[in-house]
Amino acid sequence: MMMRIQTRSRVLLAGTLLSALLAAAPVALADTPPDTLVQAWAIDDMISLDPAEAFELSTGEITGNTYDMLVRLDANDTTKVIGGIADSWTVSDDGLTYTFKLKPDIKFASGNPITAEDVAWSFERAVKLNKSPAFIIQQFGLTSDNVAEKAKAADAGTFVFMVDKAYAPTFVLNCLTATVGAVVDSKLVKEHVAAVTPSDEYKFDNDFGNGWLKTNYAGSGPFKTREWKANEAVVIERNDNYYGEKAKLARVVYRHVKESATQRLMLEKGDVDVARNLQPGDFDAVSKNADLAVTAAPKSTVYYFSLNQKNEKLAKPEVREAFKYLVDYDALQDTLLKGIGEIHQNFLPKGILGARDDNPYKLDVAKAKELLAKAGLPDGFSVTMDVRSQQPVAGVAESIQATAAQAGIKIEIIPGDFKTILTKYRARQHDMAILQWGVDYWDPNSNAETFATNPNNADDSMNKTLAWRNAWDVPADLQQETKDALTERDADKRSSMYADIQQKVRDTGPFIFLWQETEIAGLRKNVQGFKLGPTFDTNFVAPVSK
Repeated sequence: MMMRIQTRSRVLLAGTLLSALLAAAPVALADTPPDTLVQAWAIDDMISLDPAEAFELSTGEITGNTYDMLVRLDANDTTKVIGGIADSWTVSDDGLTYTFKLKPDIKFASGNPITAEDVAWSFERAVKLNKSPAFIIQQFGLTSDNVAEKAKAADAGTFVFMVDKAYAPTFVLNCLTATVGAVVDSKLVKEHVAAVTPSDEYKFDNDFGNGWLKTNYAGSGPFKTREWKANEAVVIERNDNYYGEKAKLARVVYRHVKESATQRLMLEKGDVDVARNLQPGDFDAVSKNADLAVTAAPKSTVYYFSLNQKNEKLAKPEVREAFKYLVDYDALQDTLLKGIGEIHQNFLPKGILGARDDNPYKLDVAKAKELLAKAGLPDGFSVTMDVRSQQPVAGVAESIQATAAQAGIKIEIIPGDFKTILTKYRARQHDMAILQWGVDYWDPNSNAETFATNPNNADDSMNKTLAWRNAWDVPADLQQETKDALTERDADKRSSMYADIQQKVRDTGPFIFLWQETEIAGLRKNVQGFKLGPTFDTNFVAPVSK
């Protein structure tokens, strides 16, 4: 898919640049263009550029650089939320009404003014489209019937947001930093609204511009999306209408390169400025190269593999527990994850309120065999595992395959690109799958809600949490505890509640938590200002120069 550009000359310019970068073999280019940052990164998870639909890690980074929200997470101090489009905000005494004053005289990349009406329509379309990330704002009581009243413009510069309960203001504001809250250019998008017949995909008689915005752009961030070729590249360019400090570079190109060794070679030859998926050996080699530099930062991304409870064997409690003893955590830490991840057996990443750091499970094949026998499966069974065909995930899958075989469990690994695996996973059509989850907003509920709640386990449920994707009918008391933790005002008590919820999910749920990511990157020495943020949408490239 390629994004449609407004003028033919711009198509030729972008196409010429992108074609040259894509066609180049690892030894073909001596240097990247001086006004362009070229990154090698695996972007095979990208499905849509529409912020009301996009829910993948790489798309989150693109959205974080090309769109703006009312408020933003302060990447330098995650205890703070700072203004985006909003200049200031107030909360009513009863905690139910949030009033945002927008920055004056700001514009979208198109040149259209940004108004509170754009904010209100962005909320409305996200709720009514009801795509994967919609629950982040729907959880405040927003429905298709009431969103126009609950999220509205008081005037051109004032947006009013009304919630259903007196939540902690920090929780509400952190949720609004999520990319589903990105403000879209309503005038531009409405020009591309398509009439549709109501169906499972669209509940209304129009698509709110979703068909067009899947591959196009209507934002106001420091960059604007210029072009996307699926599984090839994304090009973003400087938005000169951005209200804040302008991006230092004219454009950033994300080249889809999956193999670590290829990324390293391209970095050494100067074909790319940044390599984003280096594995331990290549990262070590880059760190020792005088012409290159490295950077690393803890990421709020947790890797896990899950067991679909529609599979009657995987649904047995003893089988769920057995798999937790069939991972060689120590070996993974010393080899495949060295320098790029830390064993972490809980769903909250370190750094979030209430996160646990205990890792009770160790490889114990004898214990696993006992549990399998108790489940009536003493000889094991056969099962499939969907795996992204990229390291370290592929190597981790092979390690689990080998240890599980010692207990009689035969795992057939099904490799694929991330987009295909996600589509299958979201349809609950997998047996097992290795995936990762990054927080959508800086609050423990971001992960607790998706791992520990499943209000409706039916296939046609509107709330498709990770528990739902794995058909786990979460115990009612655990779901209630998760709801109670959401509204607990005492920070210490709330932290303790999340620690308890994590333990219960870890001990009884269909998730085997593996590691928390340490994000790394290799850089050319002339790259300045490149910094990895705490979340997938805070890897900001506007400050980068060469």
